[in-house]
Parts: sequence; C-alpha cells; structure tokens
Amino acid sequence: MTAYIGLPTARVDGRAKVTGAAQYAAEFNAPGLAYGSVVVSTIAKGRIRRIDCSAARAVAGVIEVLTHENRPRMAGSDNAYQDDVAPGGSPFRPLYDNKVKFNGQPIALVVAESSEVARFAASLVVVEYEREDSATDLHTRLDEAFVVDKPEKPRGDADQAYAAADVRHEAEYFIPVEHHNPMELFAATVVWDAGGKLTVYDKTQGVQNVQRYLCGVFDLKPDQVRVVSPFVGGAFGAGLRPQYEVVLAVLGAQALKRSVRVVLTREQMYGLGYRPATIERVALGASNEGTLDAIKHSAIAMTSQYEEFSRNDTAWSEMLYKSANVKYEHKLARLDMPTPADMRAPGAATGVFALECAMDELAVALKLDPLELRLRCYSDREQSQDVPYTSKQLRECYSRGAATFGWAKRNPAPRSMRDGTDLVGWGMATGIWEALQVPMAARIVLSGNGHAEVSCATSDIGTGTYTIMAQLAAEMLGLPIDSCRWAGPASRPRVAP
Repeated sequence: MTAYIGLPTARVDGRAKVTGAAQYAAEFNAPGLAYGSVVVSTIAKGRIRRIDCSAARAVAGVIEVLTHENRPRMAGSDNAYQDDVAPGGSPFRPLYDNKVKFNGQPIALVVAESSEVARFAASLVVVEYEREDSATDLHTRLDEAFVVDKPEKPRGDADQAYAAADVRHEAEYFIPVEHHNPMELFAATVVWDAGGKLTVYDKTQGVQNVQRYLCGVFDLKPDQVRVVSPFVGGAFGAGLRPQYEVVLAVLGAQALKRSVRVVLTREQMYGLGYRPATIERVALGASNEGTLDAIKHSAIAMTSQYEEFSRNDTAWSEMLYKSANVKYEHKLARLDMPTPADMRAPGAATGVFALECAMDELAVALKLDPLELRLRCYSDREQSQDVPYTSKQLRECYSRGAATFGWAKRNPAPRSMRDGTDLVGWGMATGIWEALQVPMAARIVLSGNGHAEVSCATSDIGTGTYTIMAQLAAEMLGLPIDSCRWAGPASRPRVAP
C-alpha cells in the first residue's frame, strides 16, 4: 500500500495554471525588453540576391534589422550546431548565409521596442532571390530514395514464405505530412545582464540540450548561459531539438546588449519540424488457419536535403505479431523542406497504422474476425532478440475492450450496420510503444521546518511531471505531499514589466 504513488492527487501546479501565475517562454519580462519579428523566405530553394531593410529601419521604434550580412559572430563548423538528438548530416544554421534551403526559412530578424512595431516593420523588408528548381513532393523523388541502415534484422526467408503462403495480401499506404502546431507558439525570451550572461526562457522539452547547443553556436561557456523551461504548452516532440527562435533571440540580445524576445507566428510554425510524409508497403502471407507465415514491410520517408532524419517505422510487427519470416527496409528521399521532427510515437504512428490496416484487410481475405486474427498471431516475446516482455496485458485489453464495446454484436458485412439513416462502422486496432529508461538526476533540499524542495531539469510538458516528482518525494521521504515543493522560476511571483 502506498501513500501517494499511483493514487489520485491534485496537481501541484494546478493553482498556478488556472490563476495565470504559471509563466511560459513568452511571458517572462525584463527591464528594457526588445521584441523580435522573423522574416522568412518565400521560395523553397535558391539564394538571397539582395535584402532591402531600409523601409523597415525607417519605422519609428525599430532598433535593428539583423540578416546574414550584419549578424553577430556564429560558429562555422557543423559540430557546433549538433544538438543532443540531431540526425546525421549538416544541421541548419539560422541566419548564417544567403542560401535558402526551404520555404519559411528565417532570413532576417527585425527588433523593435514593441512586438507590433516589429511585425509591421518585418512586412516592409524586401527580398530578391535567385530561384533554383525545388522538389517538395515525396512522390517525385522515389527513384532517388536511399536505404537507411536500421537496427532490425531479417529472419528466415520472407520472400519464399510469402510466395508459398495460402493467403497473401499486399498493400501500399500513404501518410501525408502532419504538423505539430501546439497551442503555445514557439518562443524565447533572452534576459541579458551587464556581465554578458544570458538567462534564456525557451519553449523546449530539453533545457540541457538547448544550453549545450547555444554554447556551441555562440562559443559561450556553460556558466554564461542558463536555460529555463518551467512550462511547455504542448510540443509533442517538436521541442526535443532547439528551434530557430532561440538562436535569433540570442543573436538579437548579443547585437543590442539587451534583453530580447522572439515569438513565432502561427504561420511560421509550419517552418519547423513535422511528421514526415511516408509511403508504407506491407505484404502479409498467412496460413488458412490465420497464422503469419511472412511479414514484409518497407517504408520510404522524406527528409531534408541537409540532414537524414529517420525513425523506426518497420519493426513494430515483430513486437506485435509472431512470424518466423520477416523482412524490413527503410528508405529516405531528400526534399527541399526543413528536417522532419519527432511527433507523438515517431515511427510507430506511421508504421503501426500501415501494419494494422494490412491486418484488417488480411482478416477480410481470410474471412476471419480481425480480433481473432490478432489473437492467433499474438507474440509473448520480442522476436528479434528472443526475449520475453517484462509486462504485457494485451490479451486482457483485447478481452475487456471487446466485452465493454459489445464486439460480439458486430456485423462485419460492409454497409450492414446503421443508426437510422447513418452507416455505422465498428473497427479495432492495436498500438504499441517502447518503455524507455534513461539516466537522470534530481536534487532534494530538506529544510528545518520539515519541507522538501525537489529540483530537476526535466521539463513538464503537460503530463504532470511536477506532481509525480512531488508524489515520489513524499512517498520516499515519508512527508505529506503538501510539504514537497517543486522548484522552478514558474513557482515564483511574476516579474513586473
């Protein structure tokens, strides 16, 4: 029996959120704060021939317009721009030179005394381009796709087993680009102090990653940069890598020697990472009894011209379904787009979608209930390493879901179920995701009055991290949960503008 772990608990940050005391990246204030507005490219590929900033600079309240021609010094090597989760390749460098790599790329930063003036002046910047032919559609680059070295290994002879199977089903599924676009816009507020040290309030899921990245890009020592992200209003994977707004905010602060805030517009959010468009090809060979003789799964996903972003789309089948003969292939096609990003179960959301569609269609070919097909192909072991799962209650989940939903009443014939004049379809699918464990550290300070302050660099992305930390601390220290306080700038009073 536990006192707090696993039990319903009021969120320790709930009051701060409902009263507005919780501060997000664009809500921290500082004396003399200036505001930046980003100018983005309107072509997908080419070079900037000329940027005319004269009209923007003439607007009252504009402090400076930064471009690749007049920005503060930035690092010149790829290594300096490599963040902790960067894929292979040459990372994008915001405002570095006159090359345009994708539509919506940042090419100038207007800094003004107010956000309204900055945005208006940004609209006056005139850009002349040398356009180059570009490709932004995955289907136009399939012939140039190249194989990615992935960890999953083939087993048996999938081609031979598929050809000999009693029932064969092969299909292709296309998943288009999906954008995160969470409620909170990406933003960064950089507070400059007289000694040149920076306190950076950034929308990120990894403050250590952003801090190390900024140190590399601007050749700063770790004690010169402090990155804080007390609350994240939705990121879903887009916040795992540093985004360009934090670089531009630091550029502005360094150029002006004052605090600067940069907030992206809703439209500019589409120039950030996204779930890549993917073509999934699945071939399933089955016996008449509904067991899988062969699984063949290939994926072709898009990436940028400058980085090789890929996620494991194809190996989820061996985690879900048992088969002695499997074959996988993962390819990438380069497009003139920004690099994709992790997004809500990256790889699984696309790969499992294709696999589950194929299983449903195989069930039709076998004239077998789709739930029964999954039970006959059920796997108790992770087959690539032949190890049992530490825990798996999927059979019980199937059973409870079917009973609760009334699955036995389902008529599988197309267009057979109606609610008045409406057609009704009942379906089912399985999802799976890995349970990850990574090293971490926390600091707990016990005060003389019996209270504990828990500090950790983990960002709360809305999932209740602060409450869980308080529950764990209270449980392990034997304290009332009200005596355990999470530490962070958002728990302090707002700073007046």
